[in-house]
Amino acid sequence: MRNTKGFTLVELIIVIVIVGILSIVAVPMYRGYTRKAMASEGKALLGGINSSQKVYYAENSSFASSTTGSLGYDTLLDVDARANKYFGGFTVTGGVDSFTATTTADPSGQASGITLTLTASSIGMPTITESGY
Repeated sequence: MRNTKGFTLVELIIVIVIVGILSIVAVPMYRGYTRKAMASEGKALLGGINSSQKVYYAENSSFASSTTGSLGYDTLLDVDARANKYFGGFTVTGGVDSFTATTTADPSGQASGITLTLTASSIGMPTITESGY
């Protein structure tokens, strides 16, 4: 009677095929989840801009227009995005009764291509449009 220990070549190939199939399915799903997690930072930035715009509207009876936080900070709205990892800049265009805020991920970063846009008015709920993931 033979006392053999170990795995046969067929068993090893079957395990490698199973791991390969799992990785083909899991890696794209994981990338999608991480990009959505990255986008949550942009949503938080847009929430801060929305709050600042509401305060500005309460004080001035109109929304701030044409502000740019390209360096990560806007003095008019007092919004600071310099500590953000993925979304460090934003633009805000607005008028008397509505405004649009857009933040785009750093093109050289992991979240490149993700764009979030917030559209709000003095009445109603703001809406966020997402693209790029």
